[in-house]
Amino acid sequence: MVARSFDHVRHWVFDLDNTLYPPEARLFDQIETRMTAYVMDTLGVARAEANRLRRVYWAEYGTTLAGLMELHGIDPAPYLTHVHEIDLSHLAPDPELRARIADLPGRRIVYTNGSAPYAERVLAARGLAGVFDAVYGVEHAGFRPKPERAAFERIFARDGTEPDKAAMFEDDPRNLAAPHAMGMRTVHVAPEAHAADHIQHHTDDLGAFLARVTDRN
Repeated sequence: MVARSFDHVRHWVFDLDNTLYPPEARLFDQIETRMTAYVMDTLGVARAEANRLRRVYWAEYGTTLAGLMELHGIDPAPYLTHVHEIDLSHLAPDPELRARIADLPGRRIVYTNGSAPYAERVLAARGLAGVFDAVYGVEHAGFRPKPERAAFERIFARDGTEPDKAAMFEDDPRNLAAPHAMGMRTVHVAPEAHAADHIQHHTDDLGAFLARVTDRN
């Protein structure tokens, strides 16, 4: 029974992109386009090279931003503003998901590698504003990204999250390794399962999974 695996959990940590909205929304397509444009303008490179660097930095540093900061010393604030100025008009509220999250016992937070203002906009568009106790962006982790353990530790210390009483919901398998090592229950939210020792549960339907988590019958 899934619910028993979460009996001890009192801290519920949710990623944002492709976790609290379906991947079909393709918000990250817009973000990636703006990332590429920012890299082109900032580094003075052609689109193909900017796309290549964006992918390399994501793979090697966790986010494009982390690579740009490490290798080029860019100011993260203008970057975060630029890349998150996207259209959210096609996002739809999900009352069922809201109800399932509201049913979770304990503290509920969002932790994203995006910015907190962007996260708040997405939550509002999904009808999830006010259901979380706190929203944390990469700026709250000193601009260090998931999957770095130090980034998680900084956010959890700030929020008072107890990892041995916590669960992490995340679409990127890399970002579940540190939470698992810290003693958290881990849930991979994605269309396809990813086999790894640090992933304890998988779902392609977050609302339905949370219904099972809170089902005590």
